[in-house]
Amino acid sequence: MRILITGGAGFIGSNLARAALAEPAVKEVTVLDDLSIGLRGNLTGLDVDVVEGSILDPAALDAAMAGREAVVHLAALPSVPRSLRDPVASHHANATGTLMVLEAARRHDVGHVLVASSSSVYGMNPVLPKTELTWTRPMSPYAASKLATEAYALAHQASYGLPTLALRFFNVFGPGQRHDHAYAAVIPRFAYAALRGEPVVVHGDGTQSRDFTYVGTVCEVVLDALRRRVHHRHPVNLAFGDRASLLQVLDELQALLGRPVAREYAPPRVGDVAHSLADDATLRQLFPDVAPVARPDGLRATVEWMTRRLDVDPAPPR
Repeated sequence: MRILITGGAGFIGSNLARAALAEPAVKEVTVLDDLSIGLRGNLTGLDVDVVEGSILDPAALDAAMAGREAVVHLAALPSVPRSLRDPVASHHANATGTLMVLEAARRHDVGHVLVASSSSVYGMNPVLPKTELTWTRPMSPYAASKLATEAYALAHQASYGLPTLALRFFNVFGPGQRHDHAYAAVIPRFAYAALRGEPVVVHGDGTQSRDFTYVGTVCEVVLDALRRRVHHRHPVNLAFGDRASLLQVLDELQALLGRPVAREYAPPRVGDVAHSLADDATLRQLFPDVAPVARPDGLRATVEWMTRRLDVDPAPPR
């Protein structure tokens, strides 16, 4: 199988590229990335073909898509705060960009397309756990653009017979996730500050909860989907009901480090959802052989990677 990963130089994409190269069914991996968020260094040592370009550029898409049998579409402008600052850019990258990828897949007769949606599409819906057939109500431009992402994928399946799978990612974390930019996710921000002995900034009171999913588990699901050409007429939650509050994550970090983690509290962020928990019934039905990595184990692997790869010198106990 010859696959294309859009956004393949990013956190999830580079982890997926590495895992795909170890998959016997995968013969070639091509990455399309404009390197606006992803890093070329994430692909160092990997035997992948890299096309540097945007998913909004038809020529770059055609160059990357030619001869591919499957596409994993991860390229996006992530982050709720980023979308609040520039909603048009989020729409172009996430909504229009997805449409461009799907149309390129049709032009090149690609037989299978997976797209990354987000748990943020549930938005104002307070019901827990979140099931794929309950109503969605995005609270940010980012969430609205990801709802468009999955809608275009499913519409192409219904309209053109293109086999697609729209996976709603829930707070993916793990080795390789950046801590060093304004829109960094919570676990790498917390882990880096804690390792440095610096106060961890908590937006809100810390009781907000997330269904955290280890990146290795995400890669396992995606590769299984590619291997068996799994598609579905509805979006599918990609999370296993492993919910924890931010305060619980901080407690787990303290246990890993063996010392207290200082905290500073800041106002809640606009557009943030209070609680997130996936109903994983459809996921387990489609992928019965996938055993998720438990959050504490994934957190340990993340801290070990950050300590080793980012040259962090853990601060001594105070």
